[in-house]
Parts: sequence; C-alpha cells; structure tokens
Amino acid sequence: MPQLVASEFIALQRALAGRYSLERELGRGGMGIVFLARDVALDRPVAIKLLPPAMAAQPPLRERFLREARTAAKLSHPNIVPIHAVEESGDLVFFVMAYLEGQTVGERIRARGPLVPREAARMLREVAWALGYAHGRGVVHRDIKPDNIMIEGGSGRAVVMDFGIAAAGDAEAGEVLGTAQYVSPEQASGETVDGRSDIYSLGVVGFVALSGRLPFDAPDTAGLLAMHITKPAPPLAAIAAGVPGRLARIVDRCLAKNPADRFPTGEALAGAIAETVEPTRELPVPLRVWLKKGENARVGYLAWYLVGGAPSIGLGRLLFGWLGLTPSLELSLGLYLLLPFAAHGIYRTWQLRRLLRLGYGLEDARLAVRDAAERRREELTFEFGAEPPRWARIAYRATIALGLTSVASFLALVLTAGPNRLPFLTWTTVLPGLAAVAGYLVNKVRPGKAITGDRAAELRLKFWSSRFARWLERVARAGLVRTAAPAQVTYRPTELALGLAAGNLFESLPKEQKRDLKALPSLIARLERDAGAMRRTVDELAGAVASLGEDAVAARSRALRDPAAEPGAADLAQGRDRLREDLARRRDQAAQRLAAAVTSLENIRLNLLRLKAGTGSVSELTADLAAAAEVEDAMALAAEARAEVEALLAQPKPRG
Repeated sequence: MPQLVASEFIALQRALAGRYSLERELGRGGMGIVFLARDVALDRPVAIKLLPPAMAAQPPLRERFLREARTAAKLSHPNIVPIHAVEESGDLVFFVMAYLEGQTVGERIRARGPLVPREAARMLREVAWALGYAHGRGVVHRDIKPDNIMIEGGSGRAVVMDFGIAAAGDAEAGEVLGTAQYVSPEQASGETVDGRSDIYSLGVVGFVALSGRLPFDAPDTAGLLAMHITKPAPPLAAIAAGVPGRLARIVDRCLAKNPADRFPTGEALAGAIAETVEPTRELPVPLRVWLKKGENARVGYLAWYLVGGAPSIGLGRLLFGWLGLTPSLELSLGLYLLLPFAAHGIYRTWQLRRLLRLGYGLEDARLAVRDAAERRREELTFEFGAEPPRWARIAYRATIALGLTSVASFLALVLTAGPNRLPFLTWTTVLPGLAAVAGYLVNKVRPGKAITGDRAAELRLKFWSSRFARWLERVARAGLVRTAAPAQVTYRPTELALGLAAGNLFESLPKEQKRDLKALPSLIARLERDAGAMRRTVDELAGAVASLGEDAVAARSRALRDPAAEPGAADLAQGRDRLREDLARRRDQAAQRLAAAVTSLENIRLNLLRLKAGTGSVSELTADLAAAAEVEDAMALAAEARAEVEALLAQPKPRG
C-alpha cells in the first residue's frame, strides 16, 4: 500500500476504532477517498468517503463537503445510495454510506462495450426516477456520469452515487463543477443550474451507454466545454445501429442546448422511457428447457457430415449383412444423408411430447422460438454492430464452400471409388472438412454474415411455423394424457393471438375444406406480419408526435415571453407544427391499417368457427378472404411507404 494511502488509512482507522473496521481502499477522486469498511455493531459492509486532509484543512471546502453530504443524507430513495452518517473527527471529515456489490455503468461499458437497448432503457429510467426525487427536494447532483451510477449485482438495480458536489437549490453562478465530458451547456458556462442540467448529463450517459462513445470529444477541457456550449450533439440514431428510434430521440432531447427543450423533470423523462420498453416476455421453465434442447442441433449436424461417412458405410454393411443381402452404396449414402434428420426428428418429437403433457401447445412452442429469434437478432446487433468486415464475409462464404466441397467429395468417393482415385478423393474430403471446421470456429468469434439474425434460429422459426410441425404435433399427441395446466406464456399482441387461433382452426378442418382454402395460412401469416409492422410504426410515430408537440409549445411560450430574445421562434414553432401534423396524419393512417388488419383476422377466425360448427360455408369464407387480401395488399404498399416515415423521423428537429 502506498505511503500516502497508508497514512490516511491509519489515521481514519484510529479515529473509528471500535465502530468501523477498515478493510481496503476502493478508489479516489477529486473530492474524496473511498474505503471499504465493516460496521462493527451491525456487522455489515459500508463505504466511507474521506475528504482528503489537504482539502479538509481549508474551511470553505470543509464546510461545503459537510453541508452537501448532510443534504444528500436527507434523500431516501431506492435508486440513491443511502448515507448513514456524516461526521468530523479532528482533522478528518467523512461520511458513511451503504456498500453495494456490482459494477458502475462506466466499468460495465469499458469491460463489455455498449449496453443493449433494454438494459440501457432500464438504467436511464431508474436514474431519472432518482433525479426526479432529488430535484423535488431541491437537490441537484451536478456530476452525473457512468462512474457515479452503480448497477447492483443480482438485482440489476441502478443506484446513483456521489452527491459530493450536489447543492441544495441552485448552484452558485460562476462555478464550473462536474466532469467535463458530461457537463451541461449552462454548467460549462458557469451559469446557475437546476435539475434540467442533470437531465442533460444523463443524456450524455445514455449516449455513451448505447453507442460506446461520447457525443463530444476534444483534447483538452476547454475544448470540451466549448463543444457542450456551442455544438449540437449528433443524433444518436446516426451513431448507434439497432437503437430503437423512440429511445434514440429521447436521448437526443435530453441533449438539447436550451434547458427548456429538454424534459422538464426526471419523472417526465422516466415516463417517456417507460413507453419505449416492451413488456417483459418471460418464458416458463418448460419452454426454456425445450428451446435449449434444440439449439445445439447444428453442431451435431456439422459433426456428422464431417466424420459420419465411415460410420454410415459400416452401418449400411452391417444392416445388409444382418438381412443377408449384398451391401449397397446407395443405402450407405442414404444413411449418411438422412440419419441425422431422422435421429433429430425422433428426439424433438419426444421433447415436444413432454411439453404437450404439461399442457402447452404448438402455438406456445412457436412463440418461444420466435422470442428466441428476436432476442438473437438483438444480441447480434449489439455485439457486432451492422455489417461485418470484408474478411469476415469472405471467411463465412469460404466456410460454406469448403463444407459443400467436403460433402460432395465424399459422395463422389462413395459412388465412384476405385484403387487409383481413393487417395485423391480422401484428401479432397478430409482437408476441406477440417478447413470448414476451422472456418466455423472463426465465424463463431466474428460472424461473417449480415447481422440480421442467426440463420439457424430463423430456420427453426420457419420449421415450427410450417405444416410439418403441425403433423409432428399430432404424432407427439398420440395417446397422450395431459398431466398439468400450463403456466402463463409470453405476451401476445392481438394480431398474433388471432393468427394463432385462426391457424389452429384451419388445421382442424376436414381435408376437402382445407384444400379449398389452401391459400388461407399464407394470408394469415402475411396479415399477422404486416399488422405487427404497423403496430411498431404507430408506436414510433406517436412518440415523435408527442415530443414535437411539447417542443412546439415550449418554443411558442418563449416567443411570447420575449420575442426579441427568440428571433424566428414563431417560425420554428410553425415548422414543428407542420412536421407534427404530417407525422400525426401518418400515425392515424397506420392505426387505421392496423385496425383493418386485426378486423380481417378477427373475421377469418369467426368464419372458421362458423365453418367448423356447421353454420358457415366455404363460399362465405372465400368472400371474406378476398376482402382480407385487399387489406393485405394495402398493408404491403404501406410497408413500402415506411421508408418515408423513417426519413421524416430521422430529420433533425428545428431548434428553438
């Protein structure tokens, strides 16, 4: 332990003997040294922050430290680290706070890169709650940054730390406190600040958490402060791929230069973030286990097709010998190609039977697979960004080519093997196969494909949405007795629930009716998909319209208060109004298309119910299908127009 730290450690331990037992130094900053200690009486870990003795010797700094620590100690909120005591002992000034296990947001980003949008949204919302609470009691933090936000281990709760430069009421004009990368424009200018300054700093934290980089960077503090004061922040959506549009626009609004253009309170910010977070879709344990059992199939397929040639030949000879027949290369080839599919099919049928016995159905399995595919897309986007580098794309294609070469060479070996060709064909089978394995491992580290999803996950989703999956379900149900009622399954949007119900009704129809309505399943799938896209469009546009409306009101208010101080503010407000009206019109159109698609799905479901009950006819349903097809065509055209909406949303808003 360095001598300077040792002297402080020893001095503090002497002052606290019998009350707290110091263990080690946790860290130090400009306003203090933090030690890990144990509360002797309560036998619990605590953190003790000590004002450096050189600063404690200066009465103004000593008084400020005590005043602001006592102010922070009055705060009691689940997302603010609690302060247990604020004390003086001779030349020592310190406070005792709760010790939390976990990582700061800064440590998390430095170790693993940007947070996924869902994690970042939760962190920002909880910090906004904490700030809203503190601001409501007249306390401004003034140093919000990733290293002052702790993510608690286990619970994942975000906790704001270090109100060490917080002030009760407005800060004194002329002071520039805080960390240069995260200060607000008014804070950088030395102006009086309020809670909206913390909102700006939290916007910078959100920008870093979602993109992995700062909105502003300069080689010196003066340059950084000047950029915060004068330079607009780049739109987050242009920097971070995969961040939901509404969440990106919330961060952009926090970074507005004018405090009046930001969210007025932490509660308002938390409420806006809450609307961007999708409902948590927790799968029951049986579905999670069923998913996990099927995710490693590709490894088994790869291993078999690379090394299963010889076993398949031996198995073919053994089978023919047992039947007393002459060995056949065709049988060996068939075993080589089809055996893994047959084995996997039998295994998954048995796993599906276990799931059905617990009361779940094929639609639940489909939802689980769809949820896994969506999560995989999100993970790949977060981990690798947009497109992989050129070398990775080449490596991926080379892996596929080598694997196909190895398989084709083995087939040639089986069908045309002779004493002279055997060594050549063996090397053309083994070497490409080994190279394909190496390429597969490289691509596991850096996927050489466009980051739009895991292909195996996408194929799994297509399979469990196919007619063959329904046939597999019937096989698995044979002679089955359900032993339990299922737990609550995943969140289902209305269009998905209707689509599943209609699909199940269609499968229950007699063969001749299913033949007459053979186009129905694909139409249901298209309506379900397009309705989901319209729902996302409505949500995004609703958020944009609300944000623009609040901005326009603020701009008009400033213009009315002081027209001379805000030249052109009225024109800017009118520009916002026009953009808001355009987006509102598009939102209403998308909502109407969503309603039409859901109505079509509902009509299909009701007519299928009538058809199954014997009170309807195929001709009546066919007429409804024609109407639904027209709706689906209109939805397809609307999907093409979505690019225009995204362009509008990407436009920088007029600045007031």
